[in-house]
Amino acid sequence: MASPTSADPARPADPARLVVLVSGSGTNLQALLDAIDADPQGYGARVVAVGADREGIVGLERAERAGVPTFVRKVKDHATRGEWDAALAAATAAHRPDLVVSAGFMKILGKEFLARFGGRIVNTHPALLPSFPGAHGVRDALAYGVKVTGCTVHFVDDGVDTGPIIAQGVVEVTEEDTPEGESALHERIKEVERKLLVEAVGRIARDGHRIEGRKVHLGHVGE
Repeated sequence: MASPTSADPARPADPARLVVLVSGSGTNLQALLDAIDADPQGYGARVVAVGADREGIVGLERAERAGVPTFVRKVKDHATRGEWDAALAAATAAHRPDLVVSAGFMKILGKEFLARFGGRIVNTHPALLPSFPGAHGVRDALAYGVKVTGCTVHFVDDGVDTGPIIAQGVVEVTEEDTPEGESALHERIKEVERKLLVEAVGRIARDGHRIEGRKVHLGHVGE
């Protein structure tokens, strides 16, 4: 199968293989599973495994209900962060992914993981990058007083939320959105984020992509 992440724009004959990484409730994972279930042939991808950095989370339960294999690699089970990263990379590689989707995965991926899957790791962030990177994008946007915020789907590089941007969605900030009530804004962002992630992953899987510097080209580029 031609990888959907190569420069070859031809659509792969088989669905792209996705490994999804989660740390919590797995709502983005569920959005992907639902999209695939709604159109198994047309979506262009399938989830072959779900990995996590902790046990007992809803994201793993969602995978198990869907019949998707799971694996857990906890940081505390390894002597160093580098050893954990290598173990996570090996567990992910065992499922031969074409794309890795970081769907609410709350650990920074290290050198070994990036060396194996660089240019093939998709992440979401609840702000319009490059503004407000890091763990508190929603809170930071509100504190700055922006009138619009949103979400970003991007490829992962060795920085924090600095990889090439695939797609962005805009969410209006209302007068009712305050730093004390950031959860309401975050929920509105998540609604847009789920749709954006499903669309972006599907397009990459079906039509391929190419990265030139910071520019991501989706679809049959060059035809």
